[in-house]
Amino acid sequence: MSDRKVRTQGRAQSANALYLWPYAAAVILIGLGAVVSNGFASFDHLLLILNLAAFLGLVSIGQTVVILSGGIDLSVSAVVTMTGVVSATIMAGANDQLALGILVSCAIGAAIGLVNGVGVAYLKINPMVMTLGSTTIVQGLALLYTNGAPKGSAAPLLSAIATERLGGVVPFVLIVWAAFAVVIVLLLHRTVWGRRVYALGNSPKAAFYSGVNVHWTLISLYVISGLCAAAAGILLTGYTRTSYLNIGDPYQINSIAAVVVGGASILGGSGSYVGTIAGCIIMVLIQSILPILSVPEAGRRIISGCLILFLLLLYGRERRRG
Repeated sequence: MSDRKVRTQGRAQSANALYLWPYAAAVILIGLGAVVSNGFASFDHLLLILNLAAFLGLVSIGQTVVILSGGIDLSVSAVVTMTGVVSATIMAGANDQLALGILVSCAIGAAIGLVNGVGVAYLKINPMVMTLGSTTIVQGLALLYTNGAPKGSAAPLLSAIATERLGGVVPFVLIVWAAFAVVIVLLLHRTVWGRRVYALGNSPKAAFYSGVNVHWTLISLYVISGLCAAAAGILLTGYTRTSYLNIGDPYQINSIAAVVVGGASILGGSGSYVGTIAGCIIMVLIQSILPILSVPEAGRRIISGCLILFLLLLYGRERRRG
């Protein structure tokens, strides 16, 4: 066996181990939940966990591809909120307005992603600064659009997709998440575009000299992130049957945490959405266990703040190392 083949097999085994441990952690958390609460590990409750993880999972698709390229998208929360209130207003509880609501919301998500991508790729604005600025602007536009009081409601068909189950067993939203997951995994690991994403994360300069169109690749990543956040916002509108401001706030940090917990480097170049899936499940499990342990709201906020600090410290440490 050649040395090259041995090295390739070694890297594959290391990658498999990297993606395996988040799933092991998820199993441990399920066991902990079963210990502290009867019925936590029941089939119905686990399906509920997966159902909630699906919304985070959709947002985290875009966050994953952006982080793999060495960037970050802090605007996903604002996109979720904006598309949620816009889709609810357009649909106004009518199925015949469902398609229009989805198209307009997706266009908004893509437009915000396009602006972010242009700012990062062409204007050379730091991704954190660019997307944080976009967050503030979009939040202001959402407030202006609703005048502080969101109106409208989800179409019945959208509510059915977001809340009901196929055959009374598998949630439809889980099927939607699975479809998105399969597509992004195939794109990342079976296409030239995917190889370019990893190349950008490892070294933008080397990727440029290798013939990668760095600008358009970066723009495509932020557009995908905007579209995925828009999809989550639309489905959340169906899940809650209405819309309200700040509905997307929890997804800003949780989507980043899910990617990092799933084994991706926050500086880019390594990781996979396969790991992010486990990271999403872990984040939802933690949020489900804390109330069972009687952790008050103040304690949950403190834990969230500590998580933010940990991610920032990790980002700074890897940046210095890079």
